[in-house]
Amino acid sequence: MPAVVDPGAALDGIGAVISRQVFDTLVNWREGSTDIEPALATRWVASKDGLVWSFTLRDGIRFHDGSPLTSLDVAVSFERQLRPESHVAGRAWSALLRGFPGVIKEVRAPNTRTVEFVLAQPYAALLTVLAHPALAVAKYSTGADGTGRFVGSGAYRVVDASVGRLALEAAPGYWGGPPKAERLVFLDVSADDQAESELDARSLDIWLPASPPRRAQWALSVPGLRIGYLAFQTEKDPFARKSLRQAIAAALDPAVLTVTLDRAAVPLQSFLPPGVWGRREGSPILGGSRSTVKALLNEGRWSKEARPSLLVTAETSPLNLPKLAEAIQNLLGADDLFLNVHAEAEPTVRTLLQAGAFDFALTEATVVGGDPHLLLYPLSTSEGAAKGPRALNYSFYRNPRLDDVLARASQLTFRTERQRLYQRAQAMLAEDLPWLPVYVRLQWAVARPEVKGLRLHPTGIPRLDGVSLDLPAAIAPAPGASP
Repeated sequence: MPAVVDPGAALDGIGAVISRQVFDTLVNWREGSTDIEPALATRWVASKDGLVWSFTLRDGIRFHDGSPLTSLDVAVSFERQLRPESHVAGRAWSALLRGFPGVIKEVRAPNTRTVEFVLAQPYAALLTVLAHPALAVAKYSTGADGTGRFVGSGAYRVVDASVGRLALEAAPGYWGGPPKAERLVFLDVSADDQAESELDARSLDIWLPASPPRRAQWALSVPGLRIGYLAFQTEKDPFARKSLRQAIAAALDPAVLTVTLDRAAVPLQSFLPPGVWGRREGSPILGGSRSTVKALLNEGRWSKEARPSLLVTAETSPLNLPKLAEAIQNLLGADDLFLNVHAEAEPTVRTLLQAGAFDFALTEATVVGGDPHLLLYPLSTSEGAAKGPRALNYSFYRNPRLDDVLARASQLTFRTERQRLYQRAQAMLAEDLPWLPVYVRLQWAVARPEVKGLRLHPTGIPRLDGVSLDLPAAIAPAPGASP
């Protein structure tokens, strides 16, 4: 539980969930997806060169201390993170804005209702990532006791913070309408046993576990933003041959993978998870007939004596990756695609991936911030294909036509055209298969039956202002219960 609620440090985990309730962003992610809708800003426009984004603020917004929220407050909030000496400058900003200082050169306030972002280069993903609570608007304030805190304008305000406990109350006059629950209390829960006990005792109403809960009762899940994929080393045989990559995809049975993935993940049949805007639907990527696999193997001149190595981390929780690699080994072996599984510690795997010292590998990536650019570009373009510590394209696949499509999609500000380009890019990836999506991890919650209105979000950062408790009149919430 964070001692100080600072949105700038809230890239993920419970800190991001709390920040989502306390602080507002300029735009919001829509329910169930990473597409965006107005929030503090009611409209926005980008310059023709994509270097200046202008946002018009909603009228009448106030911080929790009663002061009006102006464009200058927004500019100051972002400039605080831009300063090199800022203690929050780092992981969240870097992940969302291409490093530090990243793509933002300046945030300015030409008038009380307009905020302008001046960029060092066109970056169309800006609009999506501005919905992340790490980029929320916060005002720094010093109390009478000299203690500093961050004041937000969100649906809830912080009223009490102690070790292992944080209480929020509905903020009066919230622009989005009054929250359904008057009070939310966040508690640290150290283990599954404690969470299950407190749920049964009604001292806990919602549990957001970091991994799949043991109990299925009252559990909810939604596909998240973290995917697992097979990266083929396309610079050397055997997987320099496209037909062999296609054979691997055809030989993987999603039904078998579902059993092995258990409750940690589900098979992924697209290059983007279901909740990410721009996802291409259509023909499944995994699975095919035995005759299809055989034909592709013949086309690729597969040798039954070949034994390529599948590199995987030795991680076993919450998803047993070596076990999944063995399932893949068995599925491929049924079609005479024999391989060896090579499990190593995560640092070793990363070094081997960056050096290209493998045949193919089962690894993971996250659509940080929810924009297609933040997954498709690093995994698929020539920019990330140089061997060494900066390598992100572990397939070392180079396709100038795909580079052009993804570069243009990252620079155009017209969202409909961006979506068209991402559809085209995914079609190109489905044809060449330099990397093969295998699964997407699930986000989980456990909620008592009395909890109404809980909607999980692919980002793992749900909004809780629509959540309420529907208790019989004879049952009062237990002390400290949440929400």
